[in-house]
Amino acid sequence: MSEPAALSLPTPKDVTEAARRLHGHVLRTPVLRNDALDALAGAELFFKCENLQLTGSFKIRGATNRLLQISQDRRAGGVVAFSSGNHAQGVARAARNFGMPALIVMPSDAPFIKVDGVRRDGAEIRFYDRETGSREAIAQGEAELREAVLVPSFDDPYIIAGQGTAGVEFGQQMRDANKPLDHILCCAGGGGLITGLALGYRTFDPDTQVWTAEPELHDDWRRSLAAGDIQTNEPGTRSICDAILTPEPGEITWALGKELLAGGRAVSDDSIREAMRLAFRHLKLVLEPGGAAALACALYDLPEEARGKRVGVVLSGGNVDPDQYARILTG
Repeated sequence: MSEPAALSLPTPKDVTEAARRLHGHVLRTPVLRNDALDALAGAELFFKCENLQLTGSFKIRGATNRLLQISQDRRAGGVVAFSSGNHAQGVARAARNFGMPALIVMPSDAPFIKVDGVRRDGAEIRFYDRETGSREAIAQGEAELREAVLVPSFDDPYIIAGQGTAGVEFGQQMRDANKPLDHILCCAGGGGLITGLALGYRTFDPDTQVWTAEPELHDDWRRSLAAGDIQTNEPGTRSICDAILTPEPGEITWALGKELLAGGRAVSDDSIREAMRLAFRHLKLVLEPGGAAALACALYDLPEEARGKRVGVVLSGGNVDPDQYARILTG
């Protein structure tokens, strides 16, 4: 699948400019290490803790960068977004910070903790049924009705550049530690984070290989990268990783990903649950299922060429439903 000639793709320069733009708007999240997890993985792991970011995930990076592009005369109409939760919270917080109204289209089964986070930041919510409704169509209709700006969750150059600021930070932190990474594992839903991160990190080391991490029953990126064109998940395929359950890679993210990414890895939901337990035990971190996908792949589906090497692991979010988390920890 070839990208249209008019497709606007972000560049590493766009990501580094976004990093400067976001200074003071987002947190510089830490990088952690743990010997026990290294032993389990058979590699030297470095954990980029985006679960400790404002709103509990990396999503506020892209949302803030996108909203900063909206001119003052358009801000009164506000923004509309669609999301199962983390992008919703990022947009809601960024809109609150800039004094803009926000409407978020969310699935009716979205985790309560994410719904509550959106409401606490003052955004309006419109629920829809995942099986029968089109969140894109609903959001587009609401944006037109309100004369609001539609803020996509991943397939937007400013969103991708904003998410990629995590890669710029990661690169700076590893350079400061004098420990360049050989590989990076990062979750992939629509692909905004992983493609932006790959753009951002390559300004420090273009030879680092970046791999997608997904649940094995929802592995469109793994299959797409292997096939060389976009592969779609079958309708109705489910996983506990609600944050990264998109039907297929985005148009812009695929155009980037097919050039930037080394390949894909995937693990079972049971492996993701175990990764969440291990993160709690060894890192003292709370991860949501999608946020633990890269850790699970590092532990249970590490690329053979990464064994014994330095591997970055992006812990992308920590907004897990408390009841679900309690069941997983005691499971």
